[in-house]
Amino acid sequence: MFDETLLDKMSEECGVFGVYHHTETPQLIYYGLQALQHRGQESAGIVSSNHEFFTYHHGMGLVTEVFHQQEINRLNGMMGIGHVRYSTTGESKLQNAQPLVFKYRNGEIAIATNGNLTNAMQIRNQLERQGSIFQTTSDTEVIAHLIAKSMYDDIEQAVKEALSVIKGAYALLIMTNDKLIAALDSNGLRPLSLGKLEHSYLLSSETCAFDTIGATTIRDIEPGEMLVFDKNGIRSEHFTVQTRRAICSFEYIYFARPDSDIGGINVHLARKRLGKKLAEEHPVEADVVTGVPDSSISAAIGYAEASGIPYELGLIKNRYIARTFIQPSQELREKGVKMKLSAVRKVVDGKRVVMIDDSIVRGTTSKRIVQLLKEAGAKEVHVRISSPPVKNPCYYGIDTSSREELIAAAKTIEEMKDFIGADSLAFLSMSGMLEAIGRQGDDVNHGYCVACFNAEYPTEVYQSQQSKTDKVRWGIEDEPIL
Repeated sequence: MFDETLLDKMSEECGVFGVYHHTETPQLIYYGLQALQHRGQESAGIVSSNHEFFTYHHGMGLVTEVFHQQEINRLNGMMGIGHVRYSTTGESKLQNAQPLVFKYRNGEIAIATNGNLTNAMQIRNQLERQGSIFQTTSDTEVIAHLIAKSMYDDIEQAVKEALSVIKGAYALLIMTNDKLIAALDSNGLRPLSLGKLEHSYLLSSETCAFDTIGATTIRDIEPGEMLVFDKNGIRSEHFTVQTRRAICSFEYIYFARPDSDIGGINVHLARKRLGKKLAEEHPVEADVVTGVPDSSISAAIGYAEASGIPYELGLIKNRYIARTFIQPSQELREKGVKMKLSAVRKVVDGKRVVMIDDSIVRGTTSKRIVQLLKEAGAKEVHVRISSPPVKNPCYYGIDTSSREELIAAAKTIEEMKDFIGADSLAFLSMSGMLEAIGRQGDDVNHGYCVACFNAEYPTEVYQSQQSKTDKVRWGIEDEPIL
């Protein structure tokens, strides 16, 4: 497998997709998951129900690797849920592939989630002391055990009871033999949208999946909202009144597909505004602007438009190298970025280049890309980042779990500039970022989570979350530190 540690981008979280009441449910979920593939490439799964029993299939790898026509044909039912996974808690192995399926006293239940529970270890420890036996290391299984142990036989009441216990970030899909339930955490940290196709309802982590299958977006699920789909139709209620919108700002900066709309804001246009604001705050004399593919292209276009410096494709991404079973030589390992990116020599040779990127996490990739451009003849490389410096770990489903991994937590901007070998380095300000994304209001930070920039976490964070290794050492009892 190609060594992805050579790249230090933040890792995508997960993607969920659900369908209620459609004759081609498995096929729709398959296409929906393909549209959400950018959110997770480790595993994929689909569970469908014909209102009497489940059929399901999981596997490691991309959606197209896990599902072929025979697997799709074997699935049947008028409703179902699907998942693509990047592991932020739990190991990357088949038993953790979602949706997770369980049998309990009232039948079967399937669960798929995007996000991360901040108190999962504490709950798991308590449940194990009470006799629960866990089959996976995924925090999603905690939710299943809470539902199974509920005093309520009614699934809706059992789910609400479980939601009153868990904390953190989650866009959650739960399916029984005859109901589909969706819920979003009280801060709305992860995106989740409701759509419609003919007489069927759809749920997706991003609206781009609706566009893929020709569906219409209805609206975003609200923080603290629970939707129930069954033979009586669709019902909405809030399982908590203690809500405070704090959607992850990195959905706009990096994670989401440019053609998705989140909170009524188009991601591509938001990224263009980030680039324009970056040009206003940090201009530089240069000959050409280029963006690091793919997430920074929109910001680079915005920077070029605002600065008047021509935009060019100075970097080209090799889209077929991410998954390979051919082990590269040591020499190629040392030049790993060249396997993923190539500089267009005739665009950058002898030029002063503005390189736009969305973030710097560990700094190693930025260093290699700057070197790549200079080896291709760039006279100067000025790096501009369309977000503030990432100084704090994320505990809500993004793979930056310790400050030790973050270059901005230990170095000044000048030191970072020297480390990556750039001629200059500048980051977008917090106020500039919030203004550029949009949705002004009285909410804290305009309704965005910006904890990775300023450590203002919208939920409790536990001491045991400070270490990545602790994420799989279940049973650590501690107190919240924030």
